[in-house]
Amino acid sequence: MPVVRDLRVLLRLTNFRRLLAVRLLSQCADGVYQVALATYVVFSPEKETSPAAIASAMAVLLLPYSLVGPFAGVLLDRWQRRQVFLYGNLLRALLASGTALLILAPVPDWLFYASALSVTAVNRFVLAGLSAALPRVVDEERLVIANSLSPTAGTLAATAGGGLAFGVRLIASDSDAAVVALGAALYLCSALAALRMPRTLLGPDPGQVQPRLTAAIASTARGLVEGLRHLAERRPAARALGAMTVMRFCYGALTVAVLMLCRYSWGQTESDGLALLGLAVAVSGAGFFAAAVVSPWTVGRLGPFGWMTVCAASAAVLEPALGLTFAPVPFMIAAFVLGLATQGTKIATDTVVQTSVDDAYRGRVFSLYDVLFNVAFVAAAGVAALILPADGRSVPLVVMVAVLYAGVALSLRRTA
Repeated sequence: MPVVRDLRVLLRLTNFRRLLAVRLLSQCADGVYQVALATYVVFSPEKETSPAAIASAMAVLLLPYSLVGPFAGVLLDRWQRRQVFLYGNLLRALLASGTALLILAPVPDWLFYASALSVTAVNRFVLAGLSAALPRVVDEERLVIANSLSPTAGTLAATAGGGLAFGVRLIASDSDAAVVALGAALYLCSALAALRMPRTLLGPDPGQVQPRLTAAIASTARGLVEGLRHLAERRPAARALGAMTVMRFCYGALTVAVLMLCRYSWGQTESDGLALLGLAVAVSGAGFFAAAVVSPWTVGRLGPFGWMTVCAASAAVLEPALGLTFAPVPFMIAAFVLGLATQGTKIATDTVVQTSVDDAYRGRVFSLYDVLFNVAFVAAAGVAALILPADGRSVPLVVMVAVLYAGVALSLRRTA
C-alpha cells in the first residue's frame, strides 16, 4: 500500500523520528497535565461543577495566552526552534512541578489557575514550533503523510497521556498532584529528546535568527502585520483555517456537554463518571487514529478541501442522529465520528497552510492557527454554558452544532 510505503520512508528519516519523539513526549505530558487539571476542577468531591464553571476554567487557562499567541509566533520565527523545544519543555517541567505543590497546599483558586496558565503559555510556543519545523525534516512530496502521522501521533500521545492520568486517578484517590508531577517528568524527557537534533536543523535559517530578545520584541508589531498580510494573500490557507476554527468550536461545545453528562447523568458515582469520560477520550482518540490512516488516501483522491467537505458533511448528519439520544453508547460512537472528522480536517488544514505559506512566516501563521483553536474552544465553552442545563442534556446545543457542521460543508463545497 502507498500509505504504508510512505510511512516506512518517513520513519527511516532520522531527523523526522527525532522531531516526532519530541512531539510524542511533549503531547503525552500535555494529556497527563490537562486531564489532571480537568479532574481536579470537575470531579473533585468538594467542587460543585457547572457549565459556567467549566467555561470559566477554560477561559482562564486558554484565552489570555491565545490573545498574545501571534506575538509568540513572531518570536518563533526568530528563535531557533530546537532551542524553543529544549528550554520550553524545561520551563514547563518546572512550572508543572509548582502546580503539583499548589494542589497539595490550601491556596486560593486564582493562584492555582495562574500556575496552570503559565504552563499553557509555553505550550503556545512548542505546538506552533512543531508544526512550523515539520517541513524542515520532510520533503514536500511526503508532507501530507507526515501531517497525517506526526500531529495525529501527537494527539494520540496526548490521549494516551490522558488515559494514563485517568488510570492513576482511578487507582489512587486524591492523586491529582501525583498525576501533575508525572506530567512534569514527561516534559523533562521531551526537553532531553530535543538535544538529539542539531541546534540549527529546524530553522529558521541563520540569516533570519534574531538572538537578541529586545530586538525581537521591538519588531513584534511589524512582524505580526506582515504575517497577517501574508496569510491574507494565501486565500487557500485562510479558507482552511476558517473551516477548522468552526469545526473546533463544534468540538468544544460537545466536549463541555460530555463533561456534564459524565458528571451528573451517566454515572452513579464520581468514579463511574470519570471512567466514562476516560472512555470517551479513548474513543475519540481512536477516531484521530482512523483519520491518520485514511486522510493520505482521501486527500490524494479528493484534494484537501474535498476531504474537509466530506468530514464536515458526515459530522452534520451523524452528530444529531447519535447525540440527540443523550445515551452513553450513541455518544461514544459520535465521539469516534467527530474525532475522525475533526482530525481529518486538521490534517488537511495543516497541509494547506504548510504548502501555501512561506517558511519565514510559518511560525507566525501557526501561532495564529493556535490562537484560533483556543479562542474557538473558549467561545464554544461560553456558548455551552448559556445553553446547557446542569445534566448536560440540551437539544438546542446538538442542533446548533449540526447546523454549523452543515454550513462548513456547504462553504467548502464551492472550494473543493
